[in-house]
Amino acid sequence: MKFKPEPDYKHGSETRTAILLVNLGTPEAATANAVRRYLAEFLSDPRVVEIPQALWKIILHGWVLRTRPSRSAAKYASIWMPEGSPLKTHTMNQAKLLRGYLSDRDVSVDVAYAMRYGSPGIADVLDALKARGVDRILLLPLYPQYSGTTTAAVMDEVSRWMLSTRNQPELRTVKHFHDDVGYIEALATAVHDYWQKHGWPEKLVMSFHGVPERTLLRGDPYHCECRKTARLLAEQLKLEPEQYVVTFQSRFGRAKWLRPYTVSMLGKLARHGSKRVDVICPGFVSDCLETLEEIGIEGKQQFLKFGGSEFHLIPCLNTQDAWIHALADIAQQHLQGWGVQRLHDAGLRNSERAAREQSRKLAQECGAVD
Repeated sequence: MKFKPEPDYKHGSETRTAILLVNLGTPEAATANAVRRYLAEFLSDPRVVEIPQALWKIILHGWVLRTRPSRSAAKYASIWMPEGSPLKTHTMNQAKLLRGYLSDRDVSVDVAYAMRYGSPGIADVLDALKARGVDRILLLPLYPQYSGTTTAAVMDEVSRWMLSTRNQPELRTVKHFHDDVGYIEALATAVHDYWQKHGWPEKLVMSFHGVPERTLLRGDPYHCECRKTARLLAEQLKLEPEQYVVTFQSRFGRAKWLRPYTVSMLGKLARHGSKRVDVICPGFVSDCLETLEEIGIEGKQQFLKFGGSEFHLIPCLNTQDAWIHALADIAQQHLQGWGVQRLHDAGLRNSERAAREQSRKLAQECGAVD
């Protein structure tokens, strides 16, 4: 086993804590070459494509990476922001705001962000945190609903980094927050505020990212957690069952995925007389290709094609105040016991300094420090 070089260790140094937000990832540019590099990394993960790897590599390199990048690049170009990728931009801003919100609550932590695929990579960000003296990390994947294809893939990458690290940091993980009160309230606020400005639809479509149906049959809780999120959101909005529908998008390949499929449902709703539908994507906390292009452009075209008149995509949580407050609450809940709350009382601060000084003296007595 080969370990990475360690920063110089200093006895008695103050422990630093960080929160690492992790999202899926994005190409660095809306070009075929950039998309090809991103897809090669993303689709090579056996967590993402769960078929025999020898067969999949032939398909991936012989067909997918030859044909898909140029088409996907055009889609990315249609939603690209002046700052760059919407997903990366929103995630970066969420990290900045979370740091500010926690500071206002007198919580002393670093906040960083990484992408599971693409840049900034998880290993690079963990290296940077370690170099800054961070010894406790709260890993917070930005996936509300747990899935082996997403949250577990993040843990795989963190575990690989830990394997090459001699002095490992203390680590905690937020597995999911699909039923967190603040998250549900933030979703409801986003929907309610949108309806206050634009009126109410005949039907609200809650579209979650799809996964192959076999993952459900093999014990992945993702489908159940999506359903629970939808139910709680509907209850918060006081919707009757006939006023909303839960669907799954982004199907890839020929296998059966979780159903009903969003694109098929949008066509069905239009054919059955719905004139206006609104779509929200609760499984995404940041707008991205799957929301802005797949739903906002392709989904709209599908609905209008079959007779619908008015289509609305409700923005993701992005940097909405209610969401960042909820994110801060989630973080604080999992930071408990790590002593990150600042001490205002002078007596308590003096006690803390005295305790550190005592620890330093004991280390000297043991010959551990000069």
